Amino acid sequence: MACLHPFGELSVSSSSSPVPWLEAQADGHAKKFAPATLRNRDAIADVLRTVLPPAGTVLEVASGTGEHAVFLAQQFPRLSWQPSDPDVEALASIAAWRAEAAAPNLLAPVQLDALAATWPVASADAMLCINMVHISPWAATLGLLRGAAALLPSGAPLYLYGPYRRQGIVTAASNEAFDASLKARDPRWGLRDLATVVAAAAEAGLGFDTLHEMPANNLSVVLRKT
Repeated sequence: MACLHPFGELSVSSSSSPVPWLEAQADGHAKKFAPATLRNRDAIADVLRTVLPPAGTVLEVASGTGEHAVFLAQQFPRLSWQPSDPDVEALASIAAWRAEAAAPNLLAPVQLDALAATWPVASADAMLCINMVHISPWAATLGLLRGAAALLPSGAPLYLYGPYRRQGIVTAASNEAFDASLKARDPRWGLRDLATVVAAAAEAGLGFDTLHEMPANNLSVVLRKT
């Protein structure tokens, strides 16, 4: 499979080695649990309240365990939430969390590889991607940007969340350690320079909109279809 991100959310253990997910403490063995979700979901929802449209379909790329999809679908009941992931284990976890939540606006997950020429979703009114850009090859980010430009209507948002490098700003020591651990896992992974991402987005047809400082040295980056 072309997109090699390990299921969206990563936690960092005391040894600074990335841990993709944990088995959920629940009956369904398919369910996975990403500790970072509980730490960042409220802050993400707060930003999304200023970004998402009042109604329509939100495509989440690289939904990972599915925990964000469940939480955010419940936070935005007027929006249809479409989770996706390229990995079969992730899709099973998303389906298990969805079955437990029984949120009427949370759609069944679809298998979507950001690098694929054709996506299994015809259109979306907004898109988001949490913790994939730094945990995948750069080509996956370029595929994400191309896909967003193809699917979104003019003015619609693509929301990105995660750590980035920024020119003129010293990268936090914890992010430097995280970057080293990611590159040790796969040399194609690692923190991206925000200006490089924004420039690639512009080439794809997405303009920079807003930047939000987030807890634990993360950022929310909002791009919009031009």
